[in-house]
Amino acid sequence: MIIDSHAHLNAPPELYAYQAALLSSRGGQGRNGSGVTDAQLKEYGDRTLAVMDSVGTDVQLISPRPFQASHSATPSKVVHWWTAEVNEAIARQVQQFPGRLAGVAGLPQAYGETPEKWAGELEKAIKDLGMVGCLLNPDPSEGSGYVPPLGDPWWYPLYEKMVELDVPALIHSASCQNGRESYSEHFITEESIAVLSLLNSEVFLRFPTLKIVVSHGGGSVPYQIGRWRAARLHPKLRTGQVLQESFDESLRRLWFDTVLHAPLALELLVRTVGADRCLFGTEKPGSGSAPDPTTGRDLDDLKPVIEGFDFLDTAEKEAIFYGNALSLYSLPALDAAVGSAR
Repeated sequence: MIIDSHAHLNAPPELYAYQAALLSSRGGQGRNGSGVTDAQLKEYGDRTLAVMDSVGTDVQLISPRPFQASHSATPSKVVHWWTAEVNEAIARQVQQFPGRLAGVAGLPQAYGETPEKWAGELEKAIKDLGMVGCLLNPDPSEGSGYVPPLGDPWWYPLYEKMVELDVPALIHSASCQNGRESYSEHFITEESIAVLSLLNSEVFLRFPTLKIVVSHGGGSVPYQIGRWRAARLHPKLRTGQVLQESFDESLRRLWFDTVLHAPLALELLVRTVGADRCLFGTEKPGSGSAPDPTTGRDLDDLKPVIEGFDFLDTAEKEAIFYGNALSLYSLPALDAAVGSAR
């Protein structure tokens, strides 16, 4: 079985036309709705399944497209309405493809609001829409202002709700408005900051069962691992109580997806954090859906890459491909199917 833990909604253009209308009117015409039909969602879902089938993926966890989250938009009601519309579209599409798609919710992380409000929306997404996790943007300002890093107590109300609901968050930045970075560059920057902030804080002392998955192989993990080990030992970087363990031990409190388009980088990730902390993810289709000149396959066709890692045994490969996802996400039907096949 192959579970792709990192993918995004494939939806008709009418959904994004609705977003454009919300943003241009600043919500002045009310929420209304996109008018996207179930037939349209089925058509675009069929396209997703065609891609999945072409590379041997059994299940995809789909979430909103992060660069279109518009978390810095004003007024905040626009963010809430848009997020609700996308989450509902995901839930409707998932219902049409049982056993093939599962929903990961966007949070209405309007810049200027606090995580208490987002925690309530997370509960609705899990209990009312059947979502199995959420996206977590470390920078709702989208590069335009200051937001406390993920290790700050400011985020605790959201962590409390995640632990209560026993659902993971996939750390994934959104757009970037400051002109210094593209949104893709901002992704990697914020993922790196997120890892350092979480592991040099009290978060996992207070929330030891918190489930956090870091996108795109964890930003600069493991390429900068030497500097991060040194940073853990530097007393000037310690603020308050921190985990009394090595940086490598702390790193294994997180999970990482495999959305890395270079086999050597992916190998380094697995060797650094362990196969039991990696979730198969491709973000396919996405920025990696372009041919690799050395193999002829798309860069995001990662199943053959992992299958070719001779330093992993069969059990470790199975953990990456589906076992770790089943341990993190509530996917009882899939769990039962895997168990009966063993």
